[in-house]
Amino acid sequence: MRISEKPVQRRVALALAHLCSPEDQRTIFIENNGLELLLGLLGSASPKQQFDAAVPLYKLANKAMTLSPIDAAPPSPTPQVYLGEQYVNNATLSDVTFLVEGRRFYAHRICLLASSDAFRAMFDGGYREKDARDIEIPNIRWEVFELMMRFIYTGSVDVTLDIAQDLLRAADQYLLEGLKRLCEYAIAQDISLENVSSMYELSEAFNAISLRHTCILFILEQFDKLNARPGYVVPLC
Repeated sequence: MRISEKPVQRRVALALAHLCSPEDQRTIFIENNGLELLLGLLGSASPKQQFDAAVPLYKLANKAMTLSPIDAAPPSPTPQVYLGEQYVNNATLSDVTFLVEGRRFYAHRICLLASSDAFRAMFDGGYREKDARDIEIPNIRWEVFELMMRFIYTGSVDVTLDIAQDLLRAADQYLLEGLKRLCEYAIAQDISLENVSSMYELSEAFNAISLRHTCILFILEQFDKLNARPGYVVPLC
């Protein structure tokens, strides 16, 4: 912003957020610090200034999101090796067994190697699991692990809300980006005024970019309602 007076800069930034085309957003709000001005208003002590900034920030974010498919329901990734549903927890030609909550889960190294860098490191690197026949999984529940493996073997899985957060953690741990996106999408359908802060924290903890964007849009759209709650601290400020 080339105008020297800060209040005038802010008024111009507020107006341009409503009027500018998506193609001009980078020039105005990144290269010329318009976004910094709006974020400064969002973090101010004045509720009016906060609301004045939240509305155009929501419009900007919404315009930007229409140019990117990041929040669309994610397609299954291009397969490298999918053995198929019939081999999920099947002892046929299994060459590795996972111990989950005291139960055996039969798997196939070739399928796991093709699925993620985490399994590649586990079986090709210098880890003790490389030559192990039985590998204990201490931190994932059976039903979560089974769904994760089903995704690895088939490339798709139905993610229900009751298991989505645990499955997101597992997908992040094993670097399964396609599964992670499916979990983010499922979680995003349940965002509300009551849980948006915890959902935003979840997205930060697991670098869930799509979920984070959805939370930010929700916070900006509902900023006046959230800010009116006693003791509520908007996580973006």
